Amino acid sequence: MPEGHVIHRLARELNSTFPGRELEVTSPQGRFAAEAALLDGHRIERAEALGKHLFLDFDAPHPAHIIYVHLGLIGQLKFEDAGTREGQIRLRISDGTTAAHLRGPQWCRLITEDEYEATRAKSGEDPIRDDADPEALWPRVRRSRRSIGSQLMDQGLFAGVGNIYRAETLFRLGISPFLPGNRLTRAQFDSIWLDLVGLMAEGVRTGRIDTVYPEHTPEAMARDPRKDDHGGEVYVYRRAGLPCHLCGTPVSHRVMEGRNLFWCPSCQPDGD
Repeated sequence: MPEGHVIHRLARELNSTFPGRELEVTSPQGRFAAEAALLDGHRIERAEALGKHLFLDFDAPHPAHIIYVHLGLIGQLKFEDAGTREGQIRLRISDGTTAAHLRGPQWCRLITEDEYEATRAKSGEDPIRDDADPEALWPRVRRSRRSIGSQLMDQGLFAGVGNIYRAETLFRLGISPFLPGNRLTRAQFDSIWLDLVGLMAEGVRTGRIDTVYPEHTPEAMARDPRKDDHGGEVYVYRRAGLPCHLCGTPVSHRVMEGRNLFWCPSCQPDGD
């Protein structure tokens, strides 16, 4: 599932590709045809990312005028030549030259302003957004017995953070993923938040997740670069059984609440 930086990049590209233009909005696949017809010929006023949610606010007069997209595990939104028609295209937005094609999303819905506000109210704090409020998040994390590894994956707390950022941030800070929130110090929380802000903003800029410090790159350590579909250089994510880049201890793996968790038991010892 794409992490939050991917959704922010998509929102940025939608805003820059279709500024103030009347657009053709269709659903070649047919599953969003009635909704698309209500927006056809209108403009996108703003595309916005919040965690893993993407909102496209149109200037249409209908009460429901916001397209709400969640890519899920296999969804893709690609910007292609307007003549491209391959695949099951749930949503097509085109200015006649370029088309944004949505394929395989978890959902694509047309919602009202009230429904948009309700979704925002349920979402957590997004480290990439300027309006994020870590001060409001800290008490919720601190009073919970849930592990910080679990809380980081809770989209009602840390919006947009996924498996890679969870594993890598905790490793970079030497924090055990099993540390309960009510034993997390304020300094540790602040370091987690600031690290996420930096890493995820860099992900928006580059389009990939790189989490290793300059002294731990393949070139600096004379090691082979990572070979993985996700790309980017990481410390522990999807490196189960391989030696830690810092201490040589085999990276551990466990399923936590249905998601794969990776950590170094030496660099991230249990306890606070």
